[in-house]
Amino acid sequence: MAKTRTLIMGAAGRDFHNFNLVYRDNAAYEVVAFTATQIPNIEGRLYPPELAGRLYPQGVPIYAESELERLIRDLRVDEVVFAYSDVPHVYVMHQASRVLAAGANFRLLGPRATQVKSTKPVVSIGAVRTGAGKSQTTRRVAAALRDLGYRVAAVRHPMPYGNLIAQTAQRFANYDDLDEYETTIEEREEYEPHLDRGVVVFAGVDYEKILRLAEQEVDIVLWDGGNNDLPFYQSDYHIVVADPHRLGHESTYHPGEANVRMADVIVINKVDTADGANVIALREALRTLNLAAVVVEAASPLAVADPAAIRGKRVLAIEDGPTLTHGEMAYGAAWVAARRFGAAEIIDPRPYAVGTIADTYRKYPTTGAVLPAMGYGPAQIKELETTINNTPADLVLIGTPIDLRRVLKLQRPALRVGYDLQEIGRPTLAELLEAKFGRKR
Repeated sequence: MAKTRTLIMGAAGRDFHNFNLVYRDNAAYEVVAFTATQIPNIEGRLYPPELAGRLYPQGVPIYAESELERLIRDLRVDEVVFAYSDVPHVYVMHQASRVLAAGANFRLLGPRATQVKSTKPVVSIGAVRTGAGKSQTTRRVAAALRDLGYRVAAVRHPMPYGNLIAQTAQRFANYDDLDEYETTIEEREEYEPHLDRGVVVFAGVDYEKILRLAEQEVDIVLWDGGNNDLPFYQSDYHIVVADPHRLGHESTYHPGEANVRMADVIVINKVDTADGANVIALREALRTLNLAAVVVEAASPLAVADPAAIRGKRVLAIEDGPTLTHGEMAYGAAWVAARRFGAAEIIDPRPYAVGTIADTYRKYPTTGAVLPAMGYGPAQIKELETTINNTPADLVLIGTPIDLRRVLKLQRPALRVGYDLQEIGRPTLAELLEAKFGRKR
């Protein structure tokens, strides 16, 4: 029987996971290529034979998504699998239309085919959109489970932007591990806050292998999702974060809507900064998608060590990169802190951007007068540093989850803006987790 010639559309995460679980050892298929988008400089590489398995002794090439139609024609592709996240529903169907017009089938793989079963309970954190507040929710859940007596580790959604073989299955217990694996700014933003709280982080490329490593150390596995993707593991308790600043996205983004429909708990975050009418409207919209989920309202209050230092200053606001790019937010915590604490001006960094940082503004024109902390490799990290030092500000406000001063040499004074999840009213996440799992005996 002829093999189904398959191409996987991805962004160096879900695509590799789907390949590993469904296609790697499946003789009914031949994966002829990956395409890549969203993340800079991941096309032109190879999914290596060491990870691709015995059916792919040459590995699998990765191309730019812009070449999709040519690849379908030249590689005689029968089926295209869409495997990345945080895109509008209409975008998914535009890609489907490209594929269908080129003559191939278009496919989405579901959780039953792509989720690994753990020997330990799994609590998963997902979201409607990037930037809704998964990170602080995950930290809150980790603390609550530890208070109940459970050993937990966070397994983070993949961000394998370097050497894929070296990143097959990674364990991070301290900052030295971050340096050893030459992690990017994006990786550090997700890992460091866990490490600061004594929570070990696992990540990489092969998520079944990663799970088996984590299971040896924990009572409960904590899935720390990326973008608005679905969990890679079968979840015993699925918590999804929604954002009232982006009302309507709960039913118009992929796979965020699926996350909402699958959720056991939905956290409406940022109620302290959102319009009250939007919070009410979001709650009603969520009820139409998932009447059974428990809804928790929460805030992510800002914390600045010296708010008085902001007053009257010309400020550069630096925000989490993915939140501004494919998350489509025009501002973040640093911008809010600058406004709240009396900055004289928020300097627009766009005229001072260089290299790929300037390219990012052109690619994501909805980004406001703030600087996305893009750092997917050493060259881009240097361009970010140059852009910051080019900007004529009195003070740099760092609204990212890590202290960028650890990886950048800044020529101006800087302050960090922190934020943690704080439930409003009851039930709290801790109460819900105790009701689900009890206290460890």
